[in-house]
Amino acid sequence: MRIERAHVPERLGTRGAAHFERYVELMREVEADLWGNDDLTQDARTVLPRYRSEYVRRTPLLALDGDDAVGAAVVEWEAGDDAETAIVYGVVPTAHRREGIGSWLLAECERIALDAGRRVLISWSDHPAATLELGGPRLAASVGDAVVPAADPRAAFFTAHGYVLGQIERMSVLDLADVTVPEPESVPGYRLVTWVGHAPDELVDAYAAAKTRMALDVPAADLTIDPEHWDAARVRTFEEQRRESGDVLLVAAAVADDGDVAGYTELELPHDKACAYQGDTLVVAAHRGHGLGLRVKQANHRALAESAPERTRIYTWNADENDHMLAINIALGFRTAAYSAAWQRRVESGGGHEHADAVSAPRADVAGSAGSGATSGS
Repeated sequence: MRIERAHVPERLGTRGAAHFERYVELMREVEADLWGNDDLTQDARTVLPRYRSEYVRRTPLLALDGDDAVGAAVVEWEAGDDAETAIVYGVVPTAHRREGIGSWLLAECERIALDAGRRVLISWSDHPAATLELGGPRLAASVGDAVVPAADPRAAFFTAHGYVLGQIERMSVLDLADVTVPEPESVPGYRLVTWVGHAPDELVDAYAAAKTRMALDVPAADLTIDPEHWDAARVRTFEEQRRESGDVLLVAAAVADDGDVAGYTELELPHDKACAYQGDTLVVAAHRGHGLGLRVKQANHRALAESAPERTRIYTWNADENDHMLAINIALGFRTAAYSAAWQRRVESGGGHEHADAVSAPRADVAGSAGSGATSGS
């Protein structure tokens, strides 16, 4: 049994792409098993452009037992010099859980992150509604009302490995067949602008400035969030990645009279699904209090209905403590379908935990190794 880094190929369908394609397919299988459908899965065409990003480093890993893929994981981090966090997460198919594979993959992810100088490790576990019925003690972040059962194997996995629950997000779904989106009301001093896939040249710098604020202003509870540095070049790269993946990006922005993007929201339309994913939504702090958050979302929902009426569902994720955005989503018709728990562990510099056995094969008697049920991010 071994862990191999899955080479990120230039294109799919080649011999050199085989491990990467197996890595993505295993992620897809585990996600579909967790949710009971493929709405939240991503295929290799979708994810490949993001794995070649110069702005976010990603290392995909594949756990192999002979020729059988028995686990997959990824480590990712912002490439900026001021970044200190790394996302570490993996999946293990049901048939191979409690064999130590999840712990083994996590250890290798942590080793790679530490070697890259990242000392704050973050991962996720997803908790569909049915799993929230487990009895026993509950775990909560320091803010928000949501809780997850401590007995859930995903929660138990992270707590057993020294991670602390830093935040809980609500995953909500909007059934577009059940709502009629009104025309957003105008707000003096602002105009609404929508676009598909390519920000207008006259707005690209302002859009980049607003996206930089997203990482800084998002509710973070107890999590450490690295800054993201956006400029026009990064926006154009982001847009090109979506085009290459076959996905469509819808953006609605509130533009102030001075030309600043005061608020914006994004919808990603995966090429192989009948749903849409909510990306960023932000109203810059100086422009809050005018109802812009609701209006940009209304504008984008109307753009979705006009350009892709076959899309029947929108998925969104919001910090449980973000009462204002949650209220907007409830008003739009979203309903809570699951929780996503964010887990964090800080490793002090020189503090050890280097996992000398990170590349050793797992033992069947490793305690608590249920494998991470985290979703793959983009």
